[in-house]
Parts: sequence; structure tokens; C-alpha cells
Amino acid sequence: MSEFERAARPTGPEALLAVNDVTVKYGAIAALRGVSLRVRRGEIVSLLGANGAGKSTLMRTISGLLKPAAGSLVYDGRPLAGLSADRIVCSGISQVPEGRRVFPTLSVRENLMLGAYTRPAGEMRGGLEAAYALFPRLKERAGQLAGTLSGGEQQMLAIGRALMARPRLLLLDEPSLGLAPIIVRDIFQALRRIARDGLTILLVEQNARMALRLADRAYILEHGEVVLEGTARELLDSDLVRASYLGGGH
Repeated sequence: MSEFERAARPTGPEALLAVNDVTVKYGAIAALRGVSLRVRRGEIVSLLGANGAGKSTLMRTISGLLKPAAGSLVYDGRPLAGLSADRIVCSGISQVPEGRRVFPTLSVRENLMLGAYTRPAGEMRGGLEAAYALFPRLKERAGQLAGTLSGGEQQMLAIGRALMARPRLLLLDEPSLGLAPIIVRDIFQALRRIARDGLTILLVEQNARMALRLADRAYILEHGEVVLEGTARELLDSDLVRASYLGGGH
């Protein structure tokens, strides 16, 4: 049993995260309008939609970086309202932001260690070993400055850093963005592995076909509203989804 599996093993089918009629505004403009969704323990949920649909806004709201104008967010039976972003991390939610955002002047190992700032010092070694097992390239480049890594390696580092906090819920925002197909394949294989270990994942991903093949269920956002939801298989078979997000083919 891996370090990540011990941290994330699901305890039942109930919702780990519930988003209830959430509205988020930038000034007078509503980026999200009454959005509701559920992420059950141990499942992968994909969030699909065009650029500007509100996907990243929702992720930032769950992480505590934005505050809803209306509605509520409940994690593990407790409201997230009023919790700071660092307290949300301590509660078991980690986000891998769009664009990776590693610390370029720090080494790979130092970046990983920063991800464990909420954890007891005694867990550091186990977390590093788990990150290196998931992404062997990180171990090979442990002393290398993060800013000198390739885009794919930086994405691996960003995921490994988030996992160092031993989250129960991992938020992933566009993990394949700008990466070569072979690197995307490696990253999605790693996501399948940690999902099998029991980690709950909410995934925003531009590659709708890959996201639906990975996910258990999915929601589609358009103009800040949920317009469609269902199992991944149902959405893969949907004429609307195929036409709008899968290029019209199977």
C-alpha cells in the first residue's frame, strides 16, 4: 500500500465534495451561475467546457482563492465558507493549477518539500519516495532547478508537489495543456494509478476524449452554468458532446 493510498482510501460512496448553487462574480459579471455538482469519495469527475466557461473559476473557488457571492461548498460534511486557502489545504484539498506554477529557482526536491508544509516532518521521506515512484523522472532530476525542466516534467512536479500534502481530494486544472501527446499519456497513466489507490479527483481538461476515458462521471459547463451531466460513458455516447467536444467522431 502506497503513501498516497493510505492517505486517500475511500470510506464510502457519499459525496466528499458538494457544490450547491454557487454563484461567483467578478465585479458585476457572474462567472458562475448557480452551479451544483457532486464528487463522491474515490471517483474521478471531469469538468468540461470551452474557454471562459467558468471551469478554472470553480476550481479557484473550491480552493478558497475566490469567494462565492451565493451558494455553498461542503467538503467531507463541513462547510468551506470562511476557511482560508491554507486551511483548505490542511483539510485535505490540493490543487494543481493551470500553468503548473513551480518555483523555478528551487530544485525539484525543494519544490516537492514545499508541498508538504502542512504535514508532520516525519512524513517528508515517505512523501518524496511516493512522488519519485509515481514519476521516476523527478528522482532523476531531484537536484535540478525546476525552471530548467521541460513542460511535461514541470507538470509531473506540480502533481507530485500537490500529492506531498497527502490530499483526499485532488483538483487538476488542465494537466495536458501545451504538452506533447506522449507526455500526456504518461501523466494520465499516473492519474489512473493514483485513482486506483483511492484518491478522489476533480479534473478540468481540454482534451475531452481523454478526460472522459479517465473519469467516472462528468459535468459540462457553458457560460457559467452546468448544462449537462452524466456518467463518462453517457457523455462519450452523447451526440451533443461528440459534436461540440469530440470532433464529431467516436
